[in-house]
Amino acid sequence: MTSDEMSLDKKKGYLEEDFLFFHLKDSRYFDFQFHYHDFHKLVIFLSGDVTYLIEGKFYKLRPWDMLFVSNTDFHKAIISSHLMYERIILWIKPSFVEKYTHETCNLLTCFEEASKLRNSLLRLDSSSQKILKPILTKLEKASKDTGFGSDILKNASFLELIVWLNRLFLNSEEKENLVDIAYDTRIQQVLDYINADLKKNLSIEHLSNQFFLNKYYLMHLFKEQTGYSIHQYIQKKRLLLASLLLKEGKQATEVCSSCGFGDYSSFIRAFKKEFGHSPKKYYESSL
Repeated sequence: MTSDEMSLDKKKGYLEEDFLFFHLKDSRYFDFQFHYHDFHKLVIFLSGDVTYLIEGKFYKLRPWDMLFVSNTDFHKAIISSHLMYERIILWIKPSFVEKYTHETCNLLTCFEEASKLRNSLLRLDSSSQKILKPILTKLEKASKDTGFGSDILKNASFLELIVWLNRLFLNSEEKENLVDIAYDTRIQQVLDYINADLKKNLSIEHLSNQFFLNKYYLMHLFKEQTGYSIHQYIQKKRLLLASLLLKEGKQATEVCSSCGFGDYSSFIRAFKKEFGHSPKKYYESSL
């Protein structure tokens, strides 16, 4: 991976293209940081010794494992050796896929359900690999093509892939209890509680009482499992929700209360610090 790709991986900003395709190989160690994107990310692991941490779950990857990382998921890759790390990554703008979505066919189902179920992993069997490998090869070639109709060809290859990803995801029988997923059930319950309603009281004292855990032990365990303090996690989740609501055209004052910020001026300061723009400019730049 190049230094440019490293900086892109940490980027929290916009994906200007409809989607981007990366086929990456490297044998150098990288210390990836926890981050999130305003786009969905598909990770197809090909080789190496890598564990992905997504929203408090540790996924020990095997070749041709796939991870669906939604635009609300905090995540990082943990590379535990200097073996060749090879993967295919797609960055996907939700609004692009939504153009092809209708009542009976939501092409974002795989990302939305993975996030809802808190299980990002799809483990492909040999028959599923036979389906996807030629499609991925075709998409990789189309992504480099600059000839006549190249954009149409690239989009067609991508849509073929996303249809098959949804089919395989929905037909998968292994959505729970995979041996290579490690997590603490108590923290998963806390995460579910937090994300169910970000505007409610989510103080450490309240969470401690709600889950019958000593607050200092809860704080330690939460940081260990998620990479964030409880306050950092809630603050970032509220800001992320605020950014999504602003893109939908909601007013900043409405967004402030909907996301659990008690003080409007504090919300504005926190938003500018996180995204580099006021809510108004953030909305304008997303148009």
